[in-house]
Amino acid sequence: MTLPNNKASLKKIFAFQGDKTLWAIFFILAAISLIEVYSATSTLTFASGNIYKPILGHATNLIIGFVCVWIFHNIPCGLFKLWIPAWVVFLAFLFFLLLFGTKVNDGARWIDICGIHFQPSEFAKGGLIVVVAFLLSAYQTKKGADRHAFKYILIATSITCILILLENFSTAFILFFVVLLMMFIGRVPLKQLSKLFGALVLLAVVAIIAAKALSAETIAEKVPALHRLTNFTARIDRFLGTDGNDAAAADSTKQTSAKDFDIDKEPQVGHARIAIAKSNIIGCGPGNSRERDFLPQAYSDFIFAIIIEELGLLGGAFVVMLYVILLFRASRIAARCERNFPAFVILGLALLIVVQAAINMSVAVGLIPVTGQPLPLISRGGSSIMVTSIYIGMMISISRFAKKREKTPKGQLEPADEVQEAPVVNEAAFQSGEGMM
Repeated sequence: MTLPNNKASLKKIFAFQGDKTLWAIFFILAAISLIEVYSATSTLTFASGNIYKPILGHATNLIIGFVCVWIFHNIPCGLFKLWIPAWVVFLAFLFFLLLFGTKVNDGARWIDICGIHFQPSEFAKGGLIVVVAFLLSAYQTKKGADRHAFKYILIATSITCILILLENFSTAFILFFVVLLMMFIGRVPLKQLSKLFGALVLLAVVAIIAAKALSAETIAEKVPALHRLTNFTARIDRFLGTDGNDAAAADSTKQTSAKDFDIDKEPQVGHARIAIAKSNIIGCGPGNSRERDFLPQAYSDFIFAIIIEELGLLGGAFVVMLYVILLFRASRIAARCERNFPAFVILGLALLIVVQAAINMSVAVGLIPVTGQPLPLISRGGSSIMVTSIYIGMMISISRFAKKREKTPKGQLEPADEVQEAPVVNEAAFQSGEGMM
């Protein structure tokens, strides 16, 4: 009897368990990434002299990402609370980053340890989401989240986001925005959220006024920690066309005609718009992009523009739909969770992925200023792919336990490792707030 049981256990471990839609989204995004990054890395291929080197490195990252998904989808979601002590380690890395981080594009975002390069901010984001989910679930009452939850969440979020903000404003903004959404979903009192929103608006206004009044050299000399502030305000000025330069240098002004736009000053925005303008319903086909040879970061920050150029408006809409479906499936799975912690975790992780994707795509099509955010699971980048894969693995793990309880016959006991998450609430109850108690 032992041998068959062992075989059944091995088959269970190596099977693709959990929500099949999430698995499908992961593999489809990975396939799109493999094709489009191979096409978009023409400049890297030319620089290296090897047509296979860039794509082989990216394929290796995707394989590592798949391994991460497979490992984490087999971990019981109750163990995700171990991210809480790990979050403290990530904070230590972020502090270390400020002192010894490798600078990229004037921002110290990378740590190099024994030849291994990684971004601590990518790992810190997931750690904070788990911390917030734990606090929201721990302080949940029949009337909503206890007022103390807001205080503790704000402390944890402020520490993390400030450490990230000093070198990467857009990542800190996305993370803080997702936490705000989680607090809203977790029924934190609206009075507390309103006060926080007002304070943030006031702080932003003061920061922008200070950046306008002081020169970049003065800020760097007097307040070195805010050296990125002038870069942020300059991007907004270029986006709005109020940077004081010639109108042709305006970065995203609809008032500037094509003949007046100086593409040499803003090559990313210019070539991204050319790529999108040249697309049609079906695009020019994979591998046929022309703007990839001129668009900086075509394989990373602006890969969505290459996707639209090669796959057309239909291809771009399909990519958008994949992220929307991911968020929809996460909300459905959260509605089946008996306990608050896994429900908040899966919603937080899904929001983190989808909001980042929305920011990246908005930059590519010229809706917001350039931020430097990769497109999750599609853009080239080891840390981003690995961490996003871990998030998806955690989401599938939560879906796995919720689904198993849903299929358990009435009155039948479940295995010990599957009792934690059970769908005793329906989706309507969750959406009304009753399912989170």
